[in-house]
Amino acid sequence: MTFEIDILSRISERFVELSDSEQKVAQLILNDVRAATELNIAALARNAGVSQATVTRFARSVDCKDVRQLKVKLAQSLAVGQRFVEETPDLDGIQGVYEAIKNTLDASRKLLNDEAVHQSVEWLLQARMVICLGMGGGSSIGSMEMQNRLFRFGVPVSSYQDGLLCRMVAAAVEPTDVLVVISLTGNTPEIIDAAAIARQYDAKVIAITKPGSPLAAEADLLLAIQAPEADYIYKPSASRYAMLAVIDVLATELAKQNKRRSRDKLRRVKLSLDSHRGGDERQPLGD
Repeated sequence: MTFEIDILSRISERFVELSDSEQKVAQLILNDVRAATELNIAALARNAGVSQATVTRFARSVDCKDVRQLKVKLAQSLAVGQRFVEETPDLDGIQGVYEAIKNTLDASRKLLNDEAVHQSVEWLLQARMVICLGMGGGSSIGSMEMQNRLFRFGVPVSSYQDGLLCRMVAAAVEPTDVLVVISLTGNTPEIIDAAAIARQYDAKVIAITKPGSPLAAEADLLLAIQAPEADYIYKPSASRYAMLAVIDVLATELAKQNKRRSRDKLRRVKLSLDSHRGGDERQPLGD
């Protein structure tokens, strides 16, 4: 199996090792990647002030067999988005981080279907086992957070983040189990496969994911989340806050279904924590 190397990173890493003439080609490309992908070898050489042979040698110096492959790799770098190629100014500063979170939560609230929430809660309460699956950064956190929220209300729950384990667990479900599959994009193959496998064995699948995604298509119930990605790539994606908000909604609605039982469980947890760590009564409940 081969993996694609980011050609722009390779050019930057090899820059000091290149000859003076090859550095001219490298600088031309780094200054305007999109333009470089549209130029033929003659135009690249002319604009860089070097020979066509130098352009060919440059391509080989950055592990491309020829200029054609170099241009293909440059196009692939552009395909991930211009914001990952060209510098975007930070216009919002620290306040922009908070604004992005707020806007994401507002947008996602409009997507969330109350009937789907209530049906999800009913399934979770009736489940023999709730299995939470998520992979990657935010989605892994989400699956663990789902477990963290539900166990304190007496719900039998487990979470998995490893791709093979997700597949294995999905194959071992009972019809009375419920899978909660979490993916910000809805494109993660391992999570999609796990959802499809579990449904083959008649388990119910609740997806916290992007509407219209492959994962959404495999779910019995969709709890929709979506957030546009900002051009400023150095700021973490705010979309994970939408995911966590949906989990909090589920936990709250589930707890309300049997308030006395939920209150007893929470009080027992709080008593155990306070006797261990001390502090006043307003400390967070194990958070």
